[in-house]
Amino acid sequence: MMGMPLHLLRHGAPETPGLLLGRTDSVPTRAGIDACLAQAEGLEIEMIVTSDLQRARQAATAIGERAGLPVWVDPRWRELDFGIWDGLAPADVDPEALARFWQDPDGFAPPGSEGWTALLGRIADAVEDLPRVPTLVLTHGGAMRAALAHLCGFSVQQSWSFGLPYAALLSLERWTGEPPLARITGLRP
Repeated sequence: MMGMPLHLLRHGAPETPGLLLGRTDSVPTRAGIDACLAQAEGLEIEMIVTSDLQRARQAATAIGERAGLPVWVDPRWRELDFGIWDGLAPADVDPEALARFWQDPDGFAPPGSEGWTALLGRIADAVEDLPRVPTLVLTHGGAMRAALAHLCGFSVQQSWSFGLPYAALLSLERWTGEPPLARITGLRP
């Protein structure tokens, strides 16, 4: 039995790269949009879904125009909300607090933030609500990691153990069932 292709594409570079951009919206660069267009080239998809934040949405719109497909906006595909750290450079956050957060994003979440478990819950719901057609989702690094945790059973540490640069394309094959099941078929930085 074949699974259904699911492609998760991280937005391209924003105008202010390197910040903890969760709920903070940031305009993508033209080069960032072009990098996403290049990653999507040749994908056989029937549906495009995007985060509502413009750094993902603008690339999704460009890909949709090129592919002749509508784009569905789903705010559940947003990045992790970093609370009071949102929009800051990592260098502007206490290094010990930041290290504790990366090790245990629920236990040491910044004040006012969402926390890993909440992100995982909303991404799991968003994944399960996707129709069973080949789909491209334009999203964010944290959301992609949460999707891997949901679909592949990755722990928090496993989810954060590899890089997902801007415009990284993570391709999966997913099957229906309990628990959810998927296998990674490609990762193109």
